[in-house]
Order: sequence, then structure tokens, then C-alpha cells
Amino acid sequence: GEEQISSIGRGLCVLLGISVEDTQRDADYIVRKILNLRLFEDENGRAWSKSVMDRDFEVLCVSQFTLQCILKGNKPDFHSAMPAELAQPFYNSIMENMRSAYKPELIKDGKFGAYMQVHIQNDGPVTVELTSPAGPTDPKQV
Repeated sequence: GEEQISSIGRGLCVLLGISVEDTQRDADYIVRKILNLRLFEDENGRAWSKSVMDRDFEVLCVSQFTLQCILKGNKPDFHSAMPAELAQPFYNSIMENMRSAYKPELIKDGKFGAYMQVHIQNDGPVTVELTSPAGPTDPKQV
């Protein structure tokens, strides 16, 4: 049978691709942005005014090394993805940081490295690509 690993109600589904170049600074930035991006409406229906934390919404994180794909002709190359033996503890630390910065019971994840069927109901639809800034941080991006 099919085993359900995680599910959430209203909130964010985060497909998290970890690069070989990612550092703790990148992880801190991503956690802060996931929890604080104003993607939701307020009580009066005003769009783009509340974050996951403001609304007590949930977050589902799915490790997704394929986001680090570079095409070589018609073939995907995943050498820029962090190798699993390094990516798993890095991913776990991101999850721990997110749980300590917010309500741990509202942070869910999939099964690292497993083949999964992820069913996403995209509201809006709204999809945001979030990449940590490279090099010296522009204070306006933090």
C-alpha cells in the first residue's frame, strides 16, 4: 500500500534543492525567508501582507536535488547538487532551524532521498523561486 509520510493544510510546500556551494549562511537566509515572506492575505483580504508565521500556517519541506539540474544537451546533470551524504545532515539542520524559529508541530517534511509522490494544490497559483544571495549581502534582500 501507499504510505503517507506527511501532509499539511494551508501553508507552503517548499521544494528544497541544496547546492554543493550552499553554506550555513544560505540555510539561515532560506529559513528566514520561508517563514517571513508575505505571500498570504490579511484578515481584510489584502493580498501579499501576511507570512506563514503571521497566519499560523504550516510548511511542508521536500528535499529536491533535481532543482540543481544543469542541462548538458538533452541530458540532466546533477553534479551541482550536494551529495546525499552531505545534503542529508544539511537538510536536517535546516529543518531543525525552521522548527526552532517557528512552531515545530507546523513544520513537516518528506522522507529524505526517497521516491515520493507529492500532491500539491497550488492556490492562486503562486509559485516563488527563492535563492540565497551570492557574495556580499545587499541589506535590502535580507
